[in-house]
Amino acid sequence: MNTSATTMITIPPGQVTLSDRRTQRSWSVEVAPYRLAAFPVTQELYAQVTGARPSTAHGDQLPVEGVSWWDAVRFCNALSGRDGLAPAYHLPADGESIEWDASADGYRLPTEAEWEHACRAGTTGPHYGPLDDIAWYRDNSDERIHEVGGRQANPWGLYDMLGNVWDWCWDIYDVEIYGAYRVLRGGGWFDEHWSCRASARRRSHPSFQVDDVGFRIARSIMR
Repeated sequence: MNTSATTMITIPPGQVTLSDRRTQRSWSVEVAPYRLAAFPVTQELYAQVTGARPSTAHGDQLPVEGVSWWDAVRFCNALSGRDGLAPAYHLPADGESIEWDASADGYRLPTEAEWEHACRAGTTGPHYGPLDDIAWYRDNSDERIHEVGGRQANPWGLYDMLGNVWDWCWDIYDVEIYGAYRVLRGGGWFDEHWSCRASARRRSHPSFQVDDVGFRIARSIMR
């Protein structure tokens, strides 16, 4: 199996309804077609691009973890540069504000709506299959991270959308309550089953680094 994080799946357009259990709010988002990595970014690829190995556990085909949201966006730009693509992000010298150039063809983080649309892959339940078959989570992970691609893919060919590591998304969670905190999706290897759902949302400061948080990359489809 080719588990390169640059193996991209074309995701069809659609509509997804996001919801937040804390606020009891739901909202619909139209999603244009885009491309999403079939696997989370691996430690091997992260090291090739950045020269760094920040993860607590070690293994080339393990998902990279211990990476902040800022680390993830810098990686996207670095990978774009390596592959001759236009960087998606303008990273200012102050290290605080950031702009996404939607016209760029380079790598980027998925939006929260793109992430859930891709995770569901046309399914309507909390999971795209039996959780033990599709995800590494507390009941079956032996409380450790696992190599990418070890569970069944969803109907669109995406692996580890649930479990193993949480994925950073582009979006700010709730600027009025949590300021710059960004969205995390998907659940991780140490989470109970209720956190490994297509609709589950988590938030953290963009500088947060921990051993169950990684990311996968997306690309816009240029017209």
